[in-house]
Amino acid sequence: MSDYKLGLDYALDQDRKDELKSYRNQFHIPKDKQGDAWIYMTGNSLGLQPKQTKAYVNQELNDWANLGVEGHFEAKNPWLAYHEFLTESMAKVVGAKPIEVVVMNTLTANLHFMMVSFYKPTKTRYKILIESDAFPSDKYAVESQLRHHGFDDKEGVVLWKPRPGEELLNYDDLETILETQGDEIALIMIGGVNYYTGQYFDLKRITQLGHKQGCNVGFDCAHGAGNVALNLHDSGADFAVWCTYKYLNSGPGSLAGCFVHERHAYRKDLNRFTGWWSHNKQTRFNMRGEFDQLPGAEGWQLSNPPILSMAAIKASLDLFNEVGMDKLINKSKKLTGYFEYLLKQLGEDTIRIITPKRSEERGCQLSIQVKNADKSLHNKLTEVGIISDWREPDVIRCAPVPLYNSFEDVYRLVEKLKGILK
Repeated sequence: MSDYKLGLDYALDQDRKDELKSYRNQFHIPKDKQGDAWIYMTGNSLGLQPKQTKAYVNQELNDWANLGVEGHFEAKNPWLAYHEFLTESMAKVVGAKPIEVVVMNTLTANLHFMMVSFYKPTKTRYKILIESDAFPSDKYAVESQLRHHGFDDKEGVVLWKPRPGEELLNYDDLETILETQGDEIALIMIGGVNYYTGQYFDLKRITQLGHKQGCNVGFDCAHGAGNVALNLHDSGADFAVWCTYKYLNSGPGSLAGCFVHERHAYRKDLNRFTGWWSHNKQTRFNMRGEFDQLPGAEGWQLSNPPILSMAAIKASLDLFNEVGMDKLINKSKKLTGYFEYLLKQLGEDTIRIITPKRSEERGCQLSIQVKNADKSLHNKLTEVGIISDWREPDVIRCAPVPLYNSFEDVYRLVEKLKGILK
C-alpha cells in the first residue's frame, strides 16, 4: 500500500475504517502520571495485558479456593488437561498442526530440550550454525550445548554474518557456508525474526538448504509468534520454540511454546529428557509401569503445567482465535507501512531504517538508526510518553502491534520524534 497521506486527519480516517479497531479497547493501555495514555510501541518486548486476563486467572484462583485438588477434574477448565485448551489456537498462530504444538516451560529451557533431541554431534559433524547477531540467550544456549558435549564453544559455532557495511543477512552467504562446511554442521538454529534488525527469515528456504546438507534445523520464533505468518509445518523445520509474553500478551516471564514437526511425532529413537507429563495419559497415574511416550510435541513435556500462567495465555489466545492471523497481518502491513512512510518524511540524512523494506521480510517492528543520536534520544521519547526500546549501540526499536496500536499512535509518535529532533 503506497497511497499513504500526511496529516492527522488521514490517520484518524484509517482508524475509523479499521475493522479491528474495537480490539484496542480490550487491552489495558498504561498511562502517565497526568493520566494520558502512553504511545506503547514495545509489544516486541512485553505485550499489553488483555482486559479479560484477570477474569481468566481469577477463575482458576476461585476453583483452587473452592475445590482444592479436585480442581484437576472438577474445575470449570479441568487442570489435568489444561494445556490442551491452548493447543489448537496456538497451532493456528504459528501455522502448525495440533499434534506439532505444545505450551510448556520457558523459551530457553525449551531450546535446550529440543537440542537434546535434535543436536546429535559426532566427532566430525558437531558444529552449530547461528546468525552472528542472534539474541544472547540463543548464543549462550548453543555454546553451553557444545561445552556439554565436550567441544570448544567458540570453534564449534559457525556464524552467518552480514556483509561488510550491511545489517541484513544474505541467503547466498548461507548457501556458501553450507556448501563449504555443511558436512561439519550438525544443527542450524536461527532466530525466525531477528530481534535487532527485525529481518524475518525465509524459514522454508533455510530448512531446505540445511536438510540438503544433512543438518537438523530449528528456529527461535520469539519475535515471530503472533507477529508474522510462520507456517511452521510447511517450513519443514525439525523444531521451533517461542515465548508468549511479547506479541502473544501472556504476561512477564510466562510459559513458552514448542513445535516439533509431525514427521518426528511417533519416533521413539530420538534422544530426549522425559517426565511424567510426556507419559501416556491413560496410564500416567498407574505410577509403576515403564515409560510409555506420548506422540507429538506433547511427548517432550516434563511436568504438570502451571495453570495460572496458562490461564493468562488462554485469555490472549482467545482474542487471536477470534481475529485470526490473516486479518492481523493485513492490518500490520498497513500500519507498519504507514510508520515507514512517515519516518521517511524526516529525511534519510536524519533517519535510517535497518529493517527490510519488503513487507514479506519483516513483521511490525521497525529498527531505526537516528544520525548522531545516543540513548538520550530514547530517554527523551520516554519523557513524552513514547514507550519504545533501545538496543546498543544506536537502534530504537518500535513495534506498532495491530491488536492494540492505532494509526493515530503512529502519527503522534513521529510528530513527537520530529519535535525532539528539531
